[in-house]
Amino acid sequence: QVQLVESGGGLVQAGGSLRLACAASGSIDSFNSMGWYRQAPGKQRDLVATITRSGNTRYRDSVKGRFTISRDNTKNSVDLRMDSLQLEDTAVYYCFGNDLGYVVWGQGTQVTVSS
Repeated sequence: QVQLVESGGGLVQAGGSLRLACAASGSIDSFNSMGWYRQAPGKQRDLVATITRSGNTRYRDSVKGRFTISRDNTKNSVDLRMDSLQLEDTAVYYCFGNDLGYVVWGQGTQVTVSS
């Protein structure tokens, strides 16, 4: 079973940028879609962005124009570039891969945006 490991989280000031990386332990070819969720303290886990095997992307409204998801099928990785970070972006970010309904999750990486 392919495992996903996130990295790149940390503490950043509002307006700053971070790049999250999700590395797979094997091929991501079986994942028709991959992406990122986030969960803030006391809140539900929300979908942030997705990307299909062919490169089609979708974003939640609050991150459109600020976040960019990318997928490298040769390097078996998915990245999330986050610009113009806001306090409301503070959360644990989870990478996922969806193989026709079978979902693999990463362990999460903390992103904290300070004022």
